Amino acid sequence: MTLRHGMIAGVLALATMGFGGAASAQGCTVNLGGILTLTGTQGDIGKAIGDTAQMAIDQINEAGGIRGCRVNFILRDDQGQPQVGVDAAKQLVEVNRVQALIGTIGSGVSLPILTSVTAPARVTQVSCCSTSPTFTQLAIEGRTGGYWFRTIPTSLLQAVASANQTIDNGWRRTAVLYVNTDFGVNMARDYERAIKALGGAVTMMVPFNENQTSYRAEVQRALSQPHDSMMLIGFPQDGSTVAREWISLGGSQNLMLNNSLRSDQFLTNVGARFLNNAWGMDNAQVSAPSVEQFNRDFQARFNRPARGPGIHTVYDAVVVTALAMHAAGANADGTGIRDQMRRVISLNGEVHGTGVAGIKGALDAITAGRTIRYVGSTGPFQFDANGDVTGPALIWRIQNGQFAEVRTLDMDAMNALFARVNAAPR
Repeated sequence: MTLRHGMIAGVLALATMGFGGAASAQGCTVNLGGILTLTGTQGDIGKAIGDTAQMAIDQINEAGGIRGCRVNFILRDDQGQPQVGVDAAKQLVEVNRVQALIGTIGSGVSLPILTSVTAPARVTQVSCCSTSPTFTQLAIEGRTGGYWFRTIPTSLLQAVASANQTIDNGWRRTAVLYVNTDFGVNMARDYERAIKALGGAVTMMVPFNENQTSYRAEVQRALSQPHDSMMLIGFPQDGSTVAREWISLGGSQNLMLNNSLRSDQFLTNVGARFLNNAWGMDNAQVSAPSVEQFNRDFQARFNRPARGPGIHTVYDAVVVTALAMHAAGANADGTGIRDQMRRVISLNGEVHGTGVAGIKGALDAITAGRTIRYVGSTGPFQFDANGDVTGPALIWRIQNGQFAEVRTLDMDAMNALFARVNAAPR
């Protein structure tokens, strides 16, 4: 079946499943696709993200579902491999007839899914975690068709916040080791530019490929120049190996870490005693009732705090997509969903938050024809013309074997930093 045929079939299927409201009493389901990295180098964080996505689906169904239809979340594992992700996306679009897809984590997997599957098939794609600025450029060039959205700020925010903290720590000569993917390359480039603008220097820029048993050669290359710190951009499995070899070969324990390394797997595998001067950043949540509700729900479901990359942003990705599907009604093909994504977070809409009660209120308001503003687990957010969002940055560090939150850089602080390094937020 071709992508175009799959799209048409999906529209017909949705029309017969009660999106106009007639079939709700008969019992019906609506398929929502998902692609996440559940195994491989990002599997540790991917599983937590997938579990959170399912929590959002369960709350949507408890709140009444989409036009009275139960949401069937079809989740596939991309294994961190682009071709596996593309194959999974084709299956979801052509066979399962999804008109919206949540995913994925790595920019290097999301990108080919977007360009070869979802955009050509006119299927809305919403990522929780892909931060590469390449997507922004594609949108500017009109190559996404407007079908691309993400609920996480781009890697520029991570790079600038990390560079600023490096300088605040008094570190001036930093070696950068980064995963050789679209995400890693772009973040490393932006970090280098920002650190120079703030008065520091990058001593070496060394890429590393995923899924290697050792990174000794890359670490030795990075150690070849005098340094006082290291910026590590990667994911827990390979990042742990890089960090262990860096420390064992005499590298400085002054470490800056990207948000994916805010992981118990990384902490355990490297060893807490070596990480007492390790710092990092993540995307911050503002103080809002919707954030607090999500945190309570997460704690109740998983018996642990809502901490870790992608957890808050995937919840918002799922809920805002479901609300857009509900708002699209009988026109809930990919284009109809795309056209509702910004309308369910309208600035002048009545506010509805997270949790079953918040989602039910939003669904009921949409059904009644009222304009809504979903305020999520990350707080209020807006999609710009390119499908991007902005947000505050959280600075954290590791102390006594625990992740400790140090401070939040709000958007005023981040905008001031962007101005200092002459980099527009994107």
